[in-house]
Amino acid sequence: MILKIINSVLILTAVFMGFKQGIAMFSGKPEMTAMFGKWGFDKTGLMINGSITIAAAVMILFPKTFIWGNFLMAVGILLIICFHLMDKDFKGVLIELPFLLLNLIIIYLQHPLKN
Repeated sequence: MILKIINSVLILTAVFMGFKQGIAMFSGKPEMTAMFGKWGFDKTGLMINGSITIAAAVMILFPKTFIWGNFLMAVGILLIICFHLMDKDFKGVLIELPFLLLNLIIIYLQHPLKN
């Protein structure tokens, strides 16, 4: 029971962070535009990436789309990690790693409402 509560808190944290970052990308916040701009993303690409991130965050909430939502979220995080590695920005990689690990832990623990 305690494990389900912990997993629920982790899921809500991942959903909140994904939704927050997705909105920041979709609305074109200056820090997001600057970060993704150096990797060749224009405003449209950033909006598409933001909408995929928002969709992934919502998908995590439902047991039937739980794995796909976590997969999409992890792919987005891996994309950012790869871009940081191309720039040899290891501080950026270290910032993104906990979010990737959060998705992997959530996948391992499964959805708390799954039968």
